[in-house]
Amino acid sequence: MSNLKFFALVSFFIAISIHSQEVNGGVLHQPHSNLNSNYVVIGAFSVKKNAMKFTAYAKKQNPSTKFELNPNRNLYYVYVLHTDDNEKALAEALRLRSESEFLDAWVYNGFLGEAAAQDAQDINPVTNEKIVEIQPTDDQQKIEINEVADADVVAVETREPASHKEDDSINGKKFKFELYRAIDNEKVTGDVDVIDPDKSKKIGTYKGNESVRIPEPNSKSGNISLVCEVFGYRKTQRDIPYKAPEGDGISQDSEGNTVIPFELVRLQKGDVAVMYNVYFFKDAGVMRPESRYEVNSLAEMLKENPKYKIKIHGHTNGGAPGKIISMDDSKNYFSLTNTKEGFGSAKKLSEERAQVIRDFLVTEGIASKRMQVKAWGGKRPIHDKHSAQAAENVRVEVEILEDK
Repeated sequence: MSNLKFFALVSFFIAISIHSQEVNGGVLHQPHSNLNSNYVVIGAFSVKKNAMKFTAYAKKQNPSTKFELNPNRNLYYVYVLHTDDNEKALAEALRLRSESEFLDAWVYNGFLGEAAAQDAQDINPVTNEKIVEIQPTDDQQKIEINEVADADVVAVETREPASHKEDDSINGKKFKFELYRAIDNEKVTGDVDVIDPDKSKKIGTYKGNESVRIPEPNSKSGNISLVCEVFGYRKTQRDIPYKAPEGDGISQDSEGNTVIPFELVRLQKGDVAVMYNVYFFKDAGVMRPESRYEVNSLAEMLKENPKYKIKIHGHTNGGAPGKIISMDDSKNYFSLTNTKEGFGSAKKLSEERAQVIRDFLVTEGIASKRMQVKAWGGKRPIHDKHSAQAAENVRVEVEILEDK
């Protein structure tokens, strides 16, 4: 009796196994072992500490962000969604690519951690094709260049916070850059670029108002240039010897930091500032979410001095006409949701980009009569439109017309 039960049970599992492999008219295939496990990944890191830092950064936008080791690639994957629904994962990755700063989001089909299988794969949500190689993003900036209106390009930079906090693994002298507003000595949030002037090479970008370590320049003069350019304030530069820094206000604090003060002065009449951290979706007069901080900084500047009057200049790379995606009446300044599509000139695209900033400022309480808009299209490039720096041609500039 027990033998009969055994054979019956075996026959049952064989039947189930065969049935599970039958598809499309009886053609058999070997089922993929990971189809019920999908991760929407926003970054990959070879160093665990960097994965942890990036996860903490991303959690501010998506509290469900986590990270886990992918032993097949020996990389830590930072992900925002784990689901058994493949279509849901692909849709979320596409949404992140179009509506967030995570422009390279992809889907990992498999399991992370110790359960990772050899047949797991990374999928490009746009092409649905396997991604052969994943480049870790440790200690580097990710630059993505998109074509806009045929000849137009937009450079989008996403990175972990620029901070190089004190770390025993980093050798170098301890500095603290004190950024403060000249009119009231209030601290200002911003970064300082440290440059080796002998080689015209940037050593790194460091956060202000916190202790950082800067490596010694391997140069003949031993000097470094410190450049602070915070939007809404005039660019400030200080040149000092690395080993024995000296100059106005330079001191040592109780923690052993060499303190370098930067007194920041607001933009004045005639000044023109580039909004380096305002980015637009491809072919669109709609800002990307990571643009919020800088346009809010502009609003703060205008509120601080009610006598400011500005002109917002829009520029593109080249003058070719093309598709233009515009906001509808919903006034969602940082999303492609509820937009409309049309066609127009490069000048029209640059005008819409300048206007969307003006319209946003109006919603922040800035009177429209204090702002003008000027559309240039591709008439005022900084670089040749085919050069490696062509992305810098795509920009919005703010000119101060009146300040008192």
